[in-house]
Amino acid sequence: MLKEGTFIADRYEIVGKVGTGGMADVYKAKDHTLGRFVGIKVLKQEFSEDVNFVTKFRTEAQSAAGLEHPNIVNIYDVGSENAIHYIVMEYVEGITLKTYIEKKGQLSFKEAVSIAIQVGRGIEAAHNKHIIHRDIKPQNIIISTEGKVKVTDFGIARAASSNTINSDVMGSVHYASPEQARNGFVDGKSDIYSLGIVMYEMVTGRVPFDGESTVAIAIQHLQEEMVRPSAYAPDLPVSLEKIIIKCTQKSPDRRYDSIGDLLIDLKKALISPNEDFVVMVPVGQQDKTRVMKQEEVESIKEQTRNMYYEDAAEEPAKEEEQEEEEEEDDSGFLNPKMEKAVTIMGIVAAVIIVAIIIYIVGSFFGLFRFGGSDRKDKEQDKQEEIIEPEDEAEDTKDQEEQVEMIDVKGKTFEEAKDALNSIGLGIDKAGEESSDTYAQGQIVGQSVEVGVKVDKNTTILVTISSGVGEVDVPSVTGLDKETAEAKLTENGFIANVNFEYSETVANGTVISQSPEAGSKAKKGDTVTINVSRGVEPIVMINVLNKPEAEARAALSNLGLNVTTTSDYSNDVPEGNVISQSIVEGKSVEKGATVTLVISLGRKSTFYSLNNYSINKLPEIPADATSIQAVITLYRSEGEDVINTWTATSFPFSITQGNIENSSHGYIIIDWEWHYLDDEGVDVIQTQTTEIDDITFTQN
Repeated sequence: MLKEGTFIADRYEIVGKVGTGGMADVYKAKDHTLGRFVGIKVLKQEFSEDVNFVTKFRTEAQSAAGLEHPNIVNIYDVGSENAIHYIVMEYVEGITLKTYIEKKGQLSFKEAVSIAIQVGRGIEAAHNKHIIHRDIKPQNIIISTEGKVKVTDFGIARAASSNTINSDVMGSVHYASPEQARNGFVDGKSDIYSLGIVMYEMVTGRVPFDGESTVAIAIQHLQEEMVRPSAYAPDLPVSLEKIIIKCTQKSPDRRYDSIGDLLIDLKKALISPNEDFVVMVPVGQQDKTRVMKQEEVESIKEQTRNMYYEDAAEEPAKEEEQEEEEEEDDSGFLNPKMEKAVTIMGIVAAVIIVAIIIYIVGSFFGLFRFGGSDRKDKEQDKQEEIIEPEDEAEDTKDQEEQVEMIDVKGKTFEEAKDALNSIGLGIDKAGEESSDTYAQGQIVGQSVEVGVKVDKNTTILVTISSGVGEVDVPSVTGLDKETAEAKLTENGFIANVNFEYSETVANGTVISQSPEAGSKAKKGDTVTINVSRGVEPIVMINVLNKPEAEARAALSNLGLNVTTTSDYSNDVPEGNVISQSIVEGKSVEKGATVTLVISLGRKSTFYSLNNYSINKLPEIPADATSIQAVITLYRSEGEDVINTWTATSFPFSITQGNIENSSHGYIIIDWEWHYLDDEGVDVIQTQTTEIDDITFTQN
């Protein structure tokens, strides 16, 4: 266990332990280079020197490193340091779906479907990369504090091929497909089955199959029909129940053809939850439930043993104690610990029986003599001792001074020294040589073969491994990512994949590699390949309300094509951008076309004033002459003049058409008249009259 404050690769500082599994421990760490928190999966110490476990651990990283999806926990880095093998991954703050189910009991229909869709999207991304997860379960599904659902732990995932057959039964037995339980062909439909079990647990709060042992549970997956989820969730819509049932068909041929097809039905269920739209595949002859033969049960019993040990490491101590107290499960099969005890007892009984037989046969032929051997035998023995030749006695003495050479290959020099010294032999180094089989520092050869007798005090020369020999790094530049990874793996290297944009190299093709092709490197070393993401996408900018010329220039500088249309707008000035076909922040390819809508200004509405009469005069002297009125019509909005008239006779009628975008107005009348004063002088007098809120008629 790594202590808090420990640094890995002089970069990752361990903050604390967050979980443990069958193979590895998971820690929260601080990445001091990028200033972020990460998760680090570290292979347990007891497995770090096991080549098979290390290989499986690295395979996990290789399988997941190429997966980039919002619903998959991303892999950032992988490495080894001081016998510590680690994977650096995205740190997701949240809880597992298993914990979430345990807290809530049963999830609502919409919540379960939403989670299933997000999990399905992550699995679909993996399947598109020809990677089968093979261990879909609530413990491997994380719900972040933001509500994002992510699939993690590709520890037993493997790239799918046409002949993918499990070498052993892996995965968690409660969620394993029937084909996994019987060690059969595994493809994407196995993940669909496991997701169906997860959905069952979300809506019911329980798994469909359970038992006292992994064997019992595995057999249930193979030959027992599960209780319909509606039995535990009466309000469950028919659409989701049918989806779960289709996912969990024992025959893969009766399940969904792909995760994509499953997602279509899940989305449809959200819209029409009570509609019975799920199409079930008719039952074939091969799908009928049958009773398993004893030899089939024994085979499954053997195949599920690995699952038992993996699952046992994750169960609470209380369950372990209960299993120790149980002698036999409900299905009538011994649990693994009892099987081990029975096996040992059988071996002991067999040894005893063999010993008895040997004794009886030996006694019959006089091979064993105890106590009262007859006199004749004693005299014969004595006679043989007397006539024994002198040279034969010397040979016997020489044989006593010899020892049989033991095997020291694979041992360190100190380990071999202790072993050889214990039988009277010395040791010395004959040199070093590279080895693909033995680790650096281990013995790869010895001067005397195993089983050969040599004199005591003989010095045995041993050859020490200098580690894996250097070989040429193959060229993978120009290959697609999957082919490049396969070629590196075939040549004994570990592929580390980086992605970068390129305008010249097609998406998914290797741009460059390090070390370069033809250079020397050891098998097991990491070769970094830089894979093209294609042309770097352009992030759309905001050009709303900008003048057309300015918007065109900005978008053209980004490498986008621009087309325009026009429309009226009461809010956007004429000539400016009303809207854009690609919203701000969206990623688009270089050369994409953006359509801008340019404002024509306000759309005109026309009004008129018809036969408006001016007949009320001011108080004018009776002897007034030359009466004149200047009549001005204004818009209510502002001081815009619509028209002006001059009247000399009254009443005076006003008519005005084509009044644009104005429904009201007002009139100002400037009056002027003449009269003679008492002295006969001509006097000019003026007066202003205002008429407010005149309503125009819309044309």
